[in-house]
Amino acid sequence: MFSATQIGIDLGTANLLVYTKEKGMILNEPSVVALDANTRQVLAVGEEAKMMVGKTPGNIVALRPMKDGVIADYDVTTELIKHLMKKAAKQLGTSLRKPNVVVCTPCGATSVEKRAIQDAVRQCGAKSVQLIEEPVAAAIGADLPVDEPVANVVVDIGGGTTEVAIISFGGVVSSHSLRIGGDRLDEDITQYIRKKYHLMIGSRTAENLKVDIGWALLDHNEETMEIRGRDLVTGLPKTIEVTSTEIQEAYREALLSILETIKATLEDCPPELSGDIVDRGVMLTGGGALLKGMKDWLADEILVPVHLAPSPLESVAIGTGRSLTMLKKLQSAN
Repeated sequence: MFSATQIGIDLGTANLLVYTKEKGMILNEPSVVALDANTRQVLAVGEEAKMMVGKTPGNIVALRPMKDGVIADYDVTTELIKHLMKKAAKQLGTSLRKPNVVVCTPCGATSVEKRAIQDAVRQCGAKSVQLIEEPVAAAIGADLPVDEPVANVVVDIGGGTTEVAIISFGGVVSSHSLRIGGDRLDEDITQYIRKKYHLMIGSRTAENLKVDIGWALLDHNEETMEIRGRDLVTGLPKTIEVTSTEIQEAYREALLSILETIKATLEDCPPELSGDIVDRGVMLTGGGALLKGMKDWLADEILVPVHLAPSPLESVAIGTGRSLTMLKKLQSAN
C-alpha cells in the first residue's frame, strides 16, 4: 500500500520552505513571483524572480504575494505554490501525488485568511491540508518539549510578522502577534537614508545594510558600509558611507515594539508557568533572530535566559514537517 508523502510548508512573507520527514529541507526559495503585467503570466519564481526586483522593464512586475504571513494576492500565491511543488517533486525524485500537507499560519490570522491558505494549497493537488500555528511549529522545529506540561516560550521574528507564544502541552497558553518583521526593518532603513541623505536606495540594499552592519540596540564597535543609490536632489547616482549606529537608529522603534510584544505575552502567563520561564528561558527563531546582538539585547531587557534555535530560519518549516506525528501523539494522549 502506497502512503501519501507528508510535507510541511512554511508559507513565509520572505521565504517559502518545504520540508519532508524523509529528506529534510528540500526547498528554500524567496516568496517572489515575476509576472508579465499585461497577461499576468508567471515568468519566474523564487530566487530567479528575486534577482529581478527593482531591475525589470515596466511590463514585468516582481512581487511578493504574501504579506504579513498571509495571502495578499490569492491567484499569484497559488501559482507560486504550484511552481514550488513541482520543484519539490524534482528534488524528491518522485511526483508529489496527493501529499498530506501541513501549513503554518500566524496566530493573528483570521478564519478567512486561514481558509485562503488551505484552499490555495488544496488547489495545488494536496490530499489533505492541516494548519498549525506558527509558534507551535517553531517550537517543535527548535526541539522544545511542546507535548509536556512545561512552559515553552517562542519568539519567532519572520519577514512579515513577529509571533510570541507560550506553549504548554501542545497548545498555545498565551500569544501575541505583531505585524512587524524583517521587511519592516528594511523599510525603516530605506526611509531613514532617504530623510537623512536624500538618497533613494532599493530594498535589497536596505536588506544588505541590515545583515552586514545591523545591530540590535546594544553598544558595539561601530562598523561602516558604502552604499549606492539615486540622489533625490540631482537625480544622479551617488555613493555614501553609513554607520551601524545610524542603522540602529533607523529601526529602533520597530525593535522596541517587538520587545513590548514579548513583555505583554510574558505578563499574560499563568503564575504556575512563570517559574518554568525563569529556568528554561525564551527560544528565538526566524530570520530576525539572526540580527547581530539580538539574543544578548533581549536577555538584558527581559531578564530571563534567551536561546537561539539550532537553525532559526528553518525552525518553522522543520516543525511543520514533524508536526503530523506530534499532532497524532497529542490526540491519542487526550
